[in-house]
Amino acid sequence: MSQMPQLAACPSCEEPLESGDRFCGACGYDLSAVPAPPDDRPTITMNGSAPRPPSAVAGVAPAAPVAPVTAVDWPVAPEADSSGTPAAVVLPADIEGRESGGSDSPGVRFDRPAGSPVPPHAQSSALPPERSQPPSPAQPHARPQSQAQGRGQGHDQPPARAAAEPDEYPLAAPLPPEIPADEMPTVEVPTIEASPADPRTADLVTPAAGLKVCVACRAGQVDRDGYCENCGHAQPRERDHMEQELDAVAAVSDRGLRHHRNEDAFTVSATALPDGSPAVVAIVCDGVSSATRPDEASLAASRTANESLLAALPCGTHPQQAMHDAILAAAEAVNSLADPAAPSQEHQPHVNAPACTLVGAVVTPTLLVVGWVGDSRVYWVPVDRSAPPARLTEDDSWAAQMVAAGLMSEAEAYADDRAHAITGWLGADSYELEPHTASFKPDRPGVVVVCTDGLWNYAEGAEEMAEVIPADAADRPLHSAQVLVGHALDGGGHDNVTVAVLPFPAPQQGAGSA
Repeated sequence: MSQMPQLAACPSCEEPLESGDRFCGACGYDLSAVPAPPDDRPTITMNGSAPRPPSAVAGVAPAAPVAPVTAVDWPVAPEADSSGTPAAVVLPADIEGRESGGSDSPGVRFDRPAGSPVPPHAQSSALPPERSQPPSPAQPHARPQSQAQGRGQGHDQPPARAAAEPDEYPLAAPLPPEIPADEMPTVEVPTIEASPADPRTADLVTPAAGLKVCVACRAGQVDRDGYCENCGHAQPRERDHMEQELDAVAAVSDRGLRHHRNEDAFTVSATALPDGSPAVVAIVCDGVSSATRPDEASLAASRTANESLLAALPCGTHPQQAMHDAILAAAEAVNSLADPAAPSQEHQPHVNAPACTLVGAVVTPTLLVVGWVGDSRVYWVPVDRSAPPARLTEDDSWAAQMVAAGLMSEAEAYADDRAHAITGWLGADSYELEPHTASFKPDRPGVVVVCTDGLWNYAEGAEEMAEVIPADAADRPLHSAQVLVGHALDGGGHDNVTVAVLPFPAPQQGAGSA
């Protein structure tokens, strides 16, 4: 999560603040401009079940089915170029990363090759302001203007007593009868401006072609920056909430309740394998907020990976190899977004390289393939809830490496402030990239949940995820994705949240590219 200053009240208007607020709800003051020591506490457990055995760790081929994942087995797949080398045993202070939700972990170091440059994300966790000036007082979640002004002017004090009114009002003397009516003197009456019409009762204005009307006041036009010219409200952007549904997959993404924009992205599609059987694809990416333009990075990565898979699968490429190649293609797309001037200004966080995480799944009638870089996850939930669910990915994070190296227990690692610092990502400043891929052959129907940490922070363990997802998820994937996003928002919505739901096995009607 992003490391934001923890303030009790806004420095500008003294409005009480909640933990994690990025802007003042009353005056729109940019709270990231106020430095303060971070106080981000990660959740305690990563998985509700017992620690996974070494055979479940990515890159190590399991010799036999593992007890917690009895419903999942490894198929024989062509050898991919994925790294099969287990993580080296290191000390806790020797691993560095960046926070998946935003800022870096101070005081953490990587074992990087000698002479290699220090990435900009390890230099500073400051976030660039979205606008050169503080946001307009009328933000999407701001109080009404009268209330916002009242707090700054002491609205708790009683209003001043009105001046005493006279008991009698003298009437003007009548005009003399000899003055004709058409010669009566004119009296100038001061013009009183009419009060603005109530937008709730006024007729809605039909905007001219190419113009938008404010969703808040329904009267003002929206300028090019996305703000209402009448009331100043920022308009919802296209990516604030997105939903998409195909025959055999659905996905939902939401900005959440704390972030000012949605830095997640997803793509869902379906195609046909050479034998005519369907293959359903879901890619989910989470932009790293401490990087520049994380929303662009996640969008470029998700689209490129999806296009790569749709090009490779119909040609007969094994889905696991196709996933591996798709992640490499997505990495190249994110690398191309980097500012060429960044190497000479690497200490300036606003010119560092765009970055994101990526997780994806390919579902066929007999095979389930997953691939990932970072800490976004894939869960398996069988339709028969008496069978155990499972998490199919291992995070690229400081805590996961500490547990894998045997240096900490899972509870100890995830109680550390550095727990959510990711050690793998897509971006020009990432270290040597080797995608993780894995193939499974489930022996029963189920659903595959592909999500960012904006969801699994509220349902970390596989059992917790299985409890949240509806029982009819295989038949109603869009409804299930909406329920999962709602669960994260009800839990606090402190991060962008994105989830895709894929039924397994892929139904025949899912064939055909989209």
